[in-house]
Amino acid sequence: MPLPRRLIPALVPSCLLALGITLAPATLANGNACPGAAPGQWQATDGTPLSTPVLLSELATQRVVLLGEQHDRLAHHRWQLHTLAGLHAHQPDLVIGLEMLPREAQPALDAWVAGELDETAFLEASDWHRHWGFDPGLYLPILHFARMHRLPLLALNVTPALRQRLASEGWEAVPSAERHAITPPAPPPAAYRDTLSEVFRAHSSGADDEAALARFIDAQLVWDRAMATALAEASAPGRLVVGLMGQGHLGHGVPHQLRDLGIEAQRSLLPWASLSCEPPPRELADAHFLLGDEAPFEPLAPPRLGVWVDGAEDGVRVEGIGPDSLAERLGLEVGDIILRAAGQVLRRPSDLTALVGRQPPGSLMPLEIRRDGSVWELLARFPSASE
Repeated sequence: MPLPRRLIPALVPSCLLALGITLAPATLANGNACPGAAPGQWQATDGTPLSTPVLLSELATQRVVLLGEQHDRLAHHRWQLHTLAGLHAHQPDLVIGLEMLPREAQPALDAWVAGELDETAFLEASDWHRHWGFDPGLYLPILHFARMHRLPLLALNVTPALRQRLASEGWEAVPSAERHAITPPAPPPAAYRDTLSEVFRAHSSGADDEAALARFIDAQLVWDRAMATALAEASAPGRLVVGLMGQGHLGHGVPHQLRDLGIEAQRSLLPWASLSCEPPPRELADAHFLLGDEAPFEPLAPPRLGVWVDGAEDGVRVEGIGPDSLAERLGLEVGDIILRAAGQVLRRPSDLTALVGRQPPGSLMPLEIRRDGSVWELLARFPSASE
């Protein structure tokens, strides 16, 4: 049963989660769910209900299936785990790919699946907190599922340093061996480029900074191509590779690059709040799983500084600032270099994400920044639980 394949540009790149951008559900004025939106139901992009057994059976015949997520949503990771279990029942030869870790973490993933590491040792060996700023507890049930069934885990990403190097220096300047033999990305559709430009300009005080916009788009393409390459290399007839990644990489992101690499047998799936009166984003997925009201069961929202940052030679560069964010109130500006946070030297964007994520409500975090050759300190105060 082929699924509809209507894919147009991604709306919210996952790298902008630091800005606090989410696709929040809306409810009807009377609090009731929208008609035809029953929790626990799969739907095609036109709203047609899909049979779970038939859908999973069809998905198991693909080469690649992508499960999108909002990184900080516990319900999304529970849905991913349940979907993985269903797919594994139909296709035991299953590989799980993770956006969360770069290729350098592959030995740690292999050791985890082999049962050689406990959770603490795995997080240290994979350098999880440096590579990925989100709570590992959101992902550990999936990692345990993989180890229990001895399913290979695949690191899909590349380091921010390599991503920045490819985006700034160009692909020809980086030897193939130093970029994991990843080939240059296929040119993005005009609609994808336009949408990324709109997202950048809507959430950057440097809206007219064409150089920063070009870096943003190029970095997104590197990210998409790197993950698509790893998924394509792992795929084979009779084997299903399932990639877990931010929903912003779907649409014309990773699926577009997969097709350029010759992988046509692919599908993209997303969870969607059944209480939402907005239709699911047809352009991002081939089918949606309707969630109920999971808000009471979600952990508290993590603290946010409200910046989009990229790597810099001696810190992280501010590329965008969220409206009405803590960063905006602090007076941070696009182009600032954040050198230290909480006394720790920043070497990559995930360093800042991890430090911010560990701040308890009401805490103070000093930031050392450089602007126009001058260095000074700002003190970020995160809201208390009652604010």
